[in-house]
Amino acid sequence: MWSRIAGEIAAATGKPFEIRDSHAVSGGDINSATRVKGFDGENQVDYFIKTNHIRHGDMFMAEAEGLREMAASNTVRVPEVVCYGETGNQCFIVMEYLPLTTAGDKALLGRQLAEMHRHTDSRFGWRIDNTIGATPQRNTPETDWISFWRKHRLGFQLELAKQNGYGGELQSLGEKLMADFPVLFASYQPQASMLHGDLWGGNAGGLFDGTPVIFDPAFYYGDREAEMAMTHLFGGFSADFYSAYNEAWPLDDGFATRMTFYNIYHIINHANLFGGGYVAQATSMIRQVLAEL
Repeated sequence: MWSRIAGEIAAATGKPFEIRDSHAVSGGDINSATRVKGFDGENQVDYFIKTNHIRHGDMFMAEAEGLREMAASNTVRVPEVVCYGETGNQCFIVMEYLPLTTAGDKALLGRQLAEMHRHTDSRFGWRIDNTIGATPQRNTPETDWISFWRKHRLGFQLELAKQNGYGGELQSLGEKLMADFPVLFASYQPQASMLHGDLWGGNAGGLFDGTPVIFDPAFYYGDREAEMAMTHLFGGFSADFYSAYNEAWPLDDGFATRMTFYNIYHIINHANLFGGGYVAQATSMIRQVLAEL
């Protein structure tokens, strides 16, 4: 596998590449991650490589294309994609290796993210389906945001939950929310903004000079509030990040309620992936939103 990947790196860069050392990198829940050190005939070069079973090849293709689209916006730094492909029963994606810290300039990240969100499309969704964690994420383009969220986000996760045996109150309250949530958009018209799509604290870091970096996207075009809502999950970001973002592009007054609404998608996804207390948390969040409608 590694000799084939080295050949693909050479073909993509136009330089010979010989792997001289490699070691596993921790942190991924879904894929195996490896830092590879090699020589391109002139210099030592390091790459970050993720591998998985060949059935996940489309996931790496979508990740690569999402990273490239974000990179083309010239806003937030993302890892440069070198190549992706398949070998034997494995698929892989090769990216530049970035020595990341958990720090980074969070205020700069807020400003750059607001700038990235100003890159828009004519439709919500994307040309490629991808994944949110290990769950399929459908991005079928729609001109209407409410239809997109109902069919391809909230409704899709509720149906998966039903298939996974999570019925009862989650489904009954979910159906009511599916019918009633358009009132949240009575005076608010989202734009189809460029979104990372899975932006929690674990998917952001920084270089040693403070340059912010975001990675592991679930890319699509959608309401920027959906992105900002997720940044509040699982520990959230710093106050500097939110202040800088709102200074660059203030959020609408109705965001507080829509934040909980949007995060229901991610909590139901966690219920589908991990079960446990996420079902009760999702049900509680739905009740909260319904009470505020």
